[in-house]
Amino acid sequence: MTITLITGANKGIGFETARQLIALGHTVYLGARDAERGEKAAAELGARFVQLDVTDDASVSGALAVVDAAEGRLDVLVNNAGVLGEKAVDGPYALHVFDVNAVGLIRVTEAALPLLRKSSNPTVVTLSSSLGSFWAVTNPERPEFGLPLALYSASKAAATMLTVQYAKSEPGIRFNALEPGTTATDMTAAFGIGRPVEESAKTVVRLATLAADGPTGTFTDEHGTLSW
Repeated sequence: MTITLITGANKGIGFETARQLIALGHTVYLGARDAERGEKAAAELGARFVQLDVTDDASVSGALAVVDAAEGRLDVLVNNAGVLGEKAVDGPYALHVFDVNAVGLIRVTEAALPLLRKSSNPTVVTLSSSLGSFWAVTNPERPEFGLPLALYSASKAAATMLTVQYAKSEPGIRFNALEPGTTATDMTAAFGIGRPVEESAKTVVRLATLAADGPTGTFTDEHGTLSW
């Protein structure tokens, strides 16, 4: 049985990823900040709910303690929680966006490492974004060129770099960053764009189910390696 933890999984790509992994036989711990929404989502899917706010150290350590007590290991971590950061830029709001999208990734990953090291096939998937790619946002032929989301782009660039650095420092664990594709979720509702969440979740599932000899330290989308 593969033990999987997904952050921010009560809706959107995280929720659909949980659904697809459960269908493949994973035991999924559905992490969500809001207990009521998280418990409802977990009940609908047949997942196990853990209260997990990526901006709160005690919440993160508590969630991993629950997994540890029940399973003794973690095979797959999906760093899915994130915010768009589309509001007016100022210092406090910038700290919030980076706290969720980059520092939160560190909090969860560091707390999960002891359990991942106990797995025979550990992998970490981080949902990043091509908006964090210098190559994409400076290329007039790419859609990212016309989307000036400074905080989101900068924090996702950090998320990709963190993924690469974790892959270097933890060679026994696969770490890969992913551009899941523009998806119709709450985050993109204001833009009126995006494909069905089921399609983007498939790209997450692909990386979450890699064999032990799979790649690490990559930044990809469904078509292959992305420049950044």
